[in-house]
Amino acid sequence: MRTLASSGVSVTRFGAHKRVDDTLVEWFELIAAEHKHEPFDILQAYFLPQAGFVAAYAGKYLNVPGVVSIRGNDIDRAAFDPAKFSHVMYALQNASAVTTNASELGKKAKAFFNREIILIPNGVDTNLFHPMEKNASLAKSLRLGDQPVIGFAGELREKKGMATLLSGYAKASEEQPSTLLIVGEVREGEDKKYFEEFRNTNSQLPIIVTGSVPHKDMPAYYSLMDMFVHPSLRDGMPNALLEAMACGKTVIATSVGGTLDVVLDGENGRLIPAGSAEALAATIKELLADKTRRARLGNAAHQMIIEKRFALERELNATLDLYQKLGAP
Repeated sequence: MRTLASSGVSVTRFGAHKRVDDTLVEWFELIAAEHKHEPFDILQAYFLPQAGFVAAYAGKYLNVPGVVSIRGNDIDRAAFDPAKFSHVMYALQNASAVTTNASELGKKAKAFFNREIILIPNGVDTNLFHPMEKNASLAKSLRLGDQPVIGFAGELREKKGMATLLSGYAKASEEQPSTLLIVGEVREGEDKKYFEEFRNTNSQLPIIVTGSVPHKDMPAYYSLMDMFVHPSLRDGMPNALLEAMACGKTVIATSVGGTLDVVLDGENGRLIPAGSAEALAATIKELLADKTRRARLGNAAHQMIIEKRFALERELNATLDLYQKLGAP
């Protein structure tokens, strides 16, 4: 548990335990105990099961508004897990308010329980993420050559479309050689094993994995990319996609989750079917062959972020407005 105070507002965060059952009991007891010491005005939970369940339950128990936010996997996968389904339903039925960062997730939640789902898209800091010249020193340190750079950011794993990304990149490179830049890490376990097997089998392909990168340094890495690929099989509102678009990158993304709220196919990026390495390869080759179109799509992507509803301030203000409607001072 950790409490942060700023401008007269205190935020207490509760961490998880290795055993989920212990976490739920501990969270509830800690919330109740802390509420006696310094009453909460709002209980905010990210994700439906576990945190959402406890926030809704503790909120009703303490007569404090409980807000649950649907982010992605909580409705895409957890709802189909018998061990978590009751938690999902309880949170949907009993939370004072339910928010989501993607229209598609709200639609799915309403199919379980028909109630108001408030859309608050993720925001991106456009003061940090904006178009910039290629960082030559960083490119040199990563040993990037003159080939086009296909970029991915985040933890590469099965759910994020790892197989699609690797296979699509390989197919595209047969005609148009390029470098795959993975800004982040590959998840340990089966995902890491799959990735290493692919790289060993395709040793001729230049693939660079940076490892963990501080958030403040991400714009420099986006500057190296000729295009950004986000091939998730399912998703909420992916921050990496918003960041790349804010940086004016040409983006290729799968038509899932919150991506549908931000990428307009052919206008500010390209959408492809989830799991289709063939579609990804074809789109990469098509865009690499047309620098003018890449520039147009990248500029439109940047404008979409700064002119629409994806500014960080809009996300913050929408959340604060909701808190006030629920009675928070």
